[in-house]
Amino acid sequence: MAIDKSPRRPKAEPPKGFRDYFGAEVTERKAMLDKIAEVYTRYGFDPLETSAVETVEALGKFLPDVDRPNAGVFGWQDEDADWLALRYDLTAPLARVAAQYRNDLPSPYRRYAMGPVWRNEKPGPGRFRQFYQCDADTVGSASVAADAEICAMLADALEAVGIDRGDYVIKVNNRKVLNGVIEAVVAANLSSPDGPPAHYEDMGEWEASILRTIDKFDKVGEKGVRALLGKGRLDESGAFIEGIGLSEAQIEPVISFLTSKGDDIATTLENLRNAVGSSEIGFSGVNELEQIASLLAAQGYGPDRIVIDPSVVRGLGYYTGPVFEAELTFEILDEKGRKRQFGSVAGGGRYDDLVKRFTGQSVPATGVSIGVDRLLAALKAKGRSTADTAGPVVITVMDRDRMADYMGMASDLRTAGIRAEVYLGNPKNFGNQLKYADKRQSPIAVIQGGNEAATQTVILKDLILGAKIAQSATLEEWKDRPAQVEIPRADFVDQVRKMLAQ
Repeated sequence: MAIDKSPRRPKAEPPKGFRDYFGAEVTERKAMLDKIAEVYTRYGFDPLETSAVETVEALGKFLPDVDRPNAGVFGWQDEDADWLALRYDLTAPLARVAAQYRNDLPSPYRRYAMGPVWRNEKPGPGRFRQFYQCDADTVGSASVAADAEICAMLADALEAVGIDRGDYVIKVNNRKVLNGVIEAVVAANLSSPDGPPAHYEDMGEWEASILRTIDKFDKVGEKGVRALLGKGRLDESGAFIEGIGLSEAQIEPVISFLTSKGDDIATTLENLRNAVGSSEIGFSGVNELEQIASLLAAQGYGPDRIVIDPSVVRGLGYYTGPVFEAELTFEILDEKGRKRQFGSVAGGGRYDDLVKRFTGQSVPATGVSIGVDRLLAALKAKGRSTADTAGPVVITVMDRDRMADYMGMASDLRTAGIRAEVYLGNPKNFGNQLKYADKRQSPIAVIQGGNEAATQTVILKDLILGAKIAQSATLEEWKDRPAQVEIPRADFVDQVRKMLAQ
């Protein structure tokens, strides 16, 4: 006789690398993004919402992850044989929009976008496959004034959400300067005049390795970079990391570039000019940095907020001009209790070749992307909540037959703009109703039993005050405030408003 097996129940959990967001998290994120949107709107940027799904062809070259299928995106083939994918960032959809509507959109086109993106990569601690981005871009302007504007707007946005001046710095560099440094390295290629060292397949791979090594300057310092550019170095575990194989003459332009930051902008720019040697593109990049610094200074954005910094290396094959990164400079404690700086929360730069994939013509563009989760984490670390995450006022139910009266109280509060709800569970146990109010983080419970109904009064229970008194019954600052008051029903909305204000 066959055994009747019960159907297998699905696991009540999200897929690996995904997570759920609850009330306070969603509220805080929305409040922060609303403040950023206010800044972007003041700068003349318009909101844009693009489809969460794009064709793989439109996404173009996306972020590769060799250990994951679909090269880092969530892709599938639809019934028309087209390959589709969830968007992995907000910039690739913008490029498609700019090309598709180029005859309808103003030029330059300023837009900001906020929303989730998806990456089919290996998840890890704090690294999810779905996360939020907040972007602002200008498409159609080749002027470095557009880059300067993005930097200024980013500074204003950070301050608007609660990052104090002095707790952040926006670092600006230029990919053209990096290209100039590479040209200086090639010019100094005394030991291998025919090209890169033998273990590199082509010039592009060799240059990319140099740029990746430059990006490690903050972690390994000048000595470490020298070793990695040359023969190699031992890491902290004792393992040997093979170097790029540059000669000392080739290494010098790179080190000169990395150590070019001076005490002021003028000194930094002069050092950069020396680092790029006779490279025309390098000189062009330095001149653009000088223009950006001048434009920002004229608006009051000095080096205390935005600074020229050669250590910024972003998007090896993506950016074509100025690049920028917002770094938070205050200290936090890591998981081991050690002090460290919070680090980067935003980055971007000029990318003049992205729209070209659709139109065949170069379309200048520049923009910045804020890591929403990281910025929220920074605000929490500073104790700067951007939203009121208190729960609703809870109307308790003492008599099932008087539900209409309780609903009327809730309606009166909502009409006054106060968040409120009626308890809709089993009202038999009043203690459970108060437990529910605590779980909802409710500031006030409203109570009206038969006696109060007969005298047209209500009882307001201050749950926040009650909790504080429970923690310290002798707390002086609370001694003159009763945790529970009985007031006329006609006055209860005004009294709730006063209690919430306290």
